[in-house]
Amino acid sequence: MSCSSGGVGARYTPRHLLHKQTSSHGSGGPPLFMSASLTYEARAARHPNACAKGLLDTIVRKQSNLCVSVDVTRKEDLLAIVHAVGPYVSLVKTHIDIIEDFDWDLIEQLSELSVKHNFLIFEDRKFADIGNTVSLQYGAGVHKIARWSHITNAHLVPGPGIIDGLASVGLPLQRGLLLLAEMSTKGSLTTGAYTTANVKAAMEDASDFVMGFIAMHRVHEDPSHMPEGMTEAQRQKDLLILTPGVGLDVKGDGKGQQYRTPKEVIQDSGCDVMIVGRGIYGALLKPDMDREQAMSEVTAQAQRYRDAGWKAYLDRLAPRSST
Repeated sequence: MSCSSGGVGARYTPRHLLHKQTSSHGSGGPPLFMSASLTYEARAARHPNACAKGLLDTIVRKQSNLCVSVDVTRKEDLLAIVHAVGPYVSLVKTHIDIIEDFDWDLIEQLSELSVKHNFLIFEDRKFADIGNTVSLQYGAGVHKIARWSHITNAHLVPGPGIIDGLASVGLPLQRGLLLLAEMSTKGSLTTGAYTTANVKAAMEDASDFVMGFIAMHRVHEDPSHMPEGMTEAQRQKDLLILTPGVGLDVKGDGKGQQYRTPKEVIQDSGCDVMIVGRGIYGALLKPDMDREQAMSEVTAQAQRYRDAGWKAYLDRLAPRSST
């Protein structure tokens, strides 16, 4: 299944960090961004990475920039949530290693749902080892992630060799890689020079296996993270931004996670895909709610977030009146 068919302070406020541009619509209002000022359609038409193109096409077809993060520990619950949210998402994010009753039937059913509901799969593996080791973790082992997950991600801690190791497995399968340039947790160390190193590695990736970042804003268009010595072509790369820590009702979870609204993420920060977890499937975790009622709530929340994310995207594209 190919893709052609997923320093933070006390409160993250990226607006002042972003590269503001003056447009034909006049100055003032939210900042404009290079790639984010284009439609998803226009970006899909020119994107060199098959997975990025597939994701952008899916976003357009479904009018959804929503990724649901399904962080549950039972096969039954994972499949039930994916079935409920599938019609409303462009991407489903998994942590396959937390499934206590994992078997290959789970992968087959998940892949079937991906085709049925037209979404891509993002295994949030966060690889962080040397190139040879990650190539084995990606392509072999119990989970065989590269076989079924369109997108995965990695920390750059081992250096750019981790990209080469993963690309040796993923490129022939038309997969895509996201680098963890920023995280949404309080006190995260993915800041400053480390974030800049991620931007540099992505810009220098001649294979285009790196399709974007996990980040809280458009790090590669932020002057404070622009590496020295980049060519104009490297600087102009269209790198997708997938952003966790999105919530409509709460600002945190008491465990370090911080939440921003779809408007703050998609419209104000120019990010491309918002990642939502417990804000959508939280009803399933409530012991006092029967399963049928909980699943109905999961579906309703998926629709709610889908609509909020799409509105934020349309508002981002809307002409800004001069003041």
